Amino acid sequence: MRDLLAITKALADSNRIRILTMLRAGELCVCQIVEVLGLAPSTVSTHLSILYGAKLVESSKRGRWVYYRLADPHASALVSDCIEWVIRSVENDETIEEDREKVARVISVCPEELCRTSNQS
Repeated sequence: MRDLLAITKALADSNRIRILTMLRAGELCVCQIVEVLGLAPSTVSTHLSILYGAKLVESSKRGRWVYYRLADPHASALVSDCIEWVIRSVENDETIEEDREKVARVISVCPEELCRTSNQS
């Protein structure tokens, strides 16, 4: 029951839904997610922390970069089913389509360059 409550709370925010659908493209650095969402890094980190706490995403640190990916589908049927449901449910959403296009552009820039550009704004 505790896992289900954590997942439903995590899914109760549109930005967290957007993050989950972005990660469908593969692993993304926090700065890439920040760039797509257009939110402050601290806000994105909070959203990622909630998703991580619900076991919907996993992370790995490489140097100074933290990368997030969708949870391993073999880890938990509940998590896997919820992620699939979310992705199916927003498949044709306009914002999700725009995010998909932004992700394609953002992943073509290395995280270091992206963070340097963001910090100069």
